[in-house]
Amino acid sequence: MRVEIIVVALFSAATAVALVARRLKVPYTVALVVAGLALGSAHAFEAPPLTKDLLYAVFLPGLLFEAAYHLEFRRFMQNKVAVFGLAIPGLLVAVGLTTLLLVPTVNGLAFVEDFTVADGLVFASVIAATDPIAVVALFKSVGAPKRLTTLIEGESLLNDGTSVVVFTLILAFVLGRPTSAAAAIIDFVRVVGMGLLIGAAVGYAASFVIHAVDDPMIEITVTTIAAYGSFVAAEQFHFSGVIATVTAGMLCGNHAARTGMSASTRVAVASFWEYLSFALNSLVFLLIGFQVKLESLLAAWKPILLAFVVVTVGRAVVIFGVGFLLRHTRERFPLSWAGVLTWGGLRGALSMVLVLGLPTEFAHRDIVISMTFGVVVVSILVQGLTMSPLLKRLGLVAASEARAKHERLRGAILASRAALGELERMERQRGFPEAVLHELRGTYEARVRAAESESAELVASIDDVLAEDRLAAMRQVLTAEKDAVLHAFRSGHVGEESYEALLADVDARMFELESDAHAAPAPPTSKTASAGTTS
Repeated sequence: MRVEIIVVALFSAATAVALVARRLKVPYTVALVVAGLALGSAHAFEAPPLTKDLLYAVFLPGLLFEAAYHLEFRRFMQNKVAVFGLAIPGLLVAVGLTTLLLVPTVNGLAFVEDFTVADGLVFASVIAATDPIAVVALFKSVGAPKRLTTLIEGESLLNDGTSVVVFTLILAFVLGRPTSAAAAIIDFVRVVGMGLLIGAAVGYAASFVIHAVDDPMIEITVTTIAAYGSFVAAEQFHFSGVIATVTAGMLCGNHAARTGMSASTRVAVASFWEYLSFALNSLVFLLIGFQVKLESLLAAWKPILLAFVVVTVGRAVVIFGVGFLLRHTRERFPLSWAGVLTWGGLRGALSMVLVLGLPTEFAHRDIVISMTFGVVVVSILVQGLTMSPLLKRLGLVAASEARAKHERLRGAILASRAALGELERMERQRGFPEAVLHELRGTYEARVRAAESESAELVASIDDVLAEDRLAAMRQVLTAEKDAVLHAFRSGHVGEESYEALLADVDARMFELESDAHAAPAPPTSKTASAGTTS
């Protein structure tokens, strides 16, 4: 078939699946994989194979950049120890645990003949990373708590780059290519560090251009160049394109968008990336379904099921271990969150592409490919379908209609106040007739009054919503206090001793606030979900 016909067929299938998934209320990504499996088994049409070149050239840069662009840097830094702990040492521990558990079990049950430690290491390194495409898409669709979403998004964005480097080093070791532990560590730091530097350079260059112009089309183009250019530049020099794109995305989303884009441009850029993310997600999950051959998976169902269980157990040990180590810090998280983080470790396209890159001389190449594909499919279908019910069962999703209505009213108030701010700016510029501006001002002021009145009545009837709003307000006020103290010290209005005392007082109150917010919740009810939902 011609390429353009295949593209139209894929998008048509994705559109139909989206409509069906919305009606049936199932995760869109899960429905896409099922549709891909069905269409592939029926040989409806020939879809392009999901190769490394296709994934790296088309899908990964756009999806990673979009996720990083919308990842709030402040929230990311508030959880940096947990995120980096899960993404780097946590991934290495997961690789080791998976190998230790899988190899003797597979051999003991005689599922695979002579499955060696080398085979286990390769499989573990391929499957260890949580795929950012799958995780980000799922958590956006189910409405997970903000801090929990930050943890899983931050981890998946970083451990993707980590897993590629670890897989490359382990494969070189298994194939007998000489390397030492010190050389491997240096190579790892070099690949990741240079990827970060390239991403930062591209991100700052894009921010400079965005600050210099005020044209939505140009700024959309600049962000697109930043997304794909950072990835290509890093990969060209054999550094981590994933880390480069994530870094560029966070800089563009947290610096350029907030300080260099007008309100209308921010909306245009966000809309562009939202659509691109939808389009790329649609294609990649369909292609995952097309790539899988059900006959080979059914033939290897025993080692696949065992591998899924082992991978999940290894991830659980890492998640609960990190949670235990953080239990006396600001970044601790409830036990229920550890369960969600464990079950939210979906695998996806990257694992499939990496395993297809195994050389033909690798002894157990076929079974490792089948196990990897099987774990990816089981992960997306089983964990994807059960994630939303799990979050609701634990009280971590704002499921009540009253809470959803409160959020809509709050959003409407923020939007109307932003419009009033824009009207004030227009009035100062005197570019529009006063009568027109006065009429619009009256309309938006009436909207604000009506929404505030309705919101006040609603909040008074929902204790946990009131507690959430109070917590958010206290966070913002304490942050303002800390900024004022820092500014006073830098401008010379207070001395160093007074500055340290004032800062210690604010930090103590912030720590107490976060301690209350992050305390482990009681059995799930509408009132005990507040700590998780607002964090």
